[in-house]
Amino acid sequence: MQKLPRIIDSFVFCNSILLHFSHFFKSGQPIPRVEYTKTETETWGLIFDKLTTLYPKYACKELNYVFPLLQANCGYHRNNIPQLQDVSNFLKDTTGFQVRPVAGLLSIRDFLNGLAFRVFHSTQYVRHHTQPLYTPEPDIVHDIIGHVSLFADADFADFSQEIGLASLGASDADIEKLGTLYWFTVEFGLCKQDGQNKAYGAGLLSSFGELEYAMSDKPEFRPFDPYKACVQKYPITTFQPVYFVADSFERMKEQMKQYSESLQRPFAVRYNALTQSIEVMNDRRKIVQYVKSIKNHVSQLQSALERITSLDSVGDLNFEEKSQ
Repeated sequence: MQKLPRIIDSFVFCNSILLHFSHFFKSGQPIPRVEYTKTETETWGLIFDKLTTLYPKYACKELNYVFPLLQANCGYHRNNIPQLQDVSNFLKDTTGFQVRPVAGLLSIRDFLNGLAFRVFHSTQYVRHHTQPLYTPEPDIVHDIIGHVSLFADADFADFSQEIGLASLGASDADIEKLGTLYWFTVEFGLCKQDGQNKAYGAGLLSSFGELEYAMSDKPEFRPFDPYKACVQKYPITTFQPVYFVADSFERMKEQMKQYSESLQRPFAVRYNALTQSIEVMNDRRKIVQYVKSIKNHVSQLQSALERITSLDSVGDLNFEEKSQ
C-alpha cells in the first residue's frame, strides 16, 4: 500500500501529492493512508480540543452519541488524524455509507449524485497551520469531524441520501435549489431537541466560532421548510444570518421526500442497498415487483412485532403470578 512521506516542508507541495492520489483513486481500491506531519497533527489537535468541549452543550444528541464510537473505532483523537479507509469501513458497517477521496470541490450535481449512492467525497489535506480557525475550502477537519460523524446515524444518513436521490435527473434550476437545501441542512442545519436549538450541520460542527455564534441571539431562526429554504439567499464568507431549525431528522426526511416528489423529473428512482445501485422505476412490472417485496417485508415485520408483543404479555402474566 502506498504511503505519503512524513515530512514535507511545503504546504502546497503536500497538497499536490494528496491531489495526485485522489485523482488516480479508483472505486474498490483501498484509500491511500496519509502520514501527516507534526504541524498538521497539532493543527488538528487544536481544533479537536476546542470543538469537543462545545459538543456536549451545543451539538445534537446524535452527534454526542456517535462521536465516542468514532473515537473507539476510527482513531478520532487530538493526537491522531483519522484515515479515510478506517472511517469508511466503520460507516459501511453502521449505515452503509462509504467515503471516497476527492481532489477538490465537486460540482453540486456530482456531489449530490454521490450521496444518492450513499457515498461521501472527502478531502485528505489539513488547513494551513497559520489559519486553524478558518479554511476557504473544505479540508479533512470539515469533512471528517463535521460531515462524516453524523453519517454514522441512520436517520441522518437516510436524510442525506434523500437529497442525493432527488438530484438524479433534476434540472439545473432544481439542482441549484437542492444545493441550497443542502447548505441550510447538512452544512448549517439546526434541530430542536429538549426545547433547545442543537447543531447538526457540518459547517457548525467543524467551526467553533460559528457554533457559538449560532447558539447566540444574533442570527435569525426559522422553522425548516424545504420550499422556503431552497430559495433563501446566503453568504459564503461570513457567519450565516439565517438558520433553519428542524423538528427532528425523521421529520426532516419526510419533508425532503415530499419536496423530492414535487420535482418535475422524467423518472422515479430507488436505491437498492443489496446491489448498491440506483434502479429507475419506469417499468410497470418492475414497480409491481417492488410493491410485492415491500408487502412481504411489512408482513415479516408485523409477524415479528406480534411475536414480541405475545412474549411481553406472557412475561407480564408470569410477573403478576409471582407477585401474588
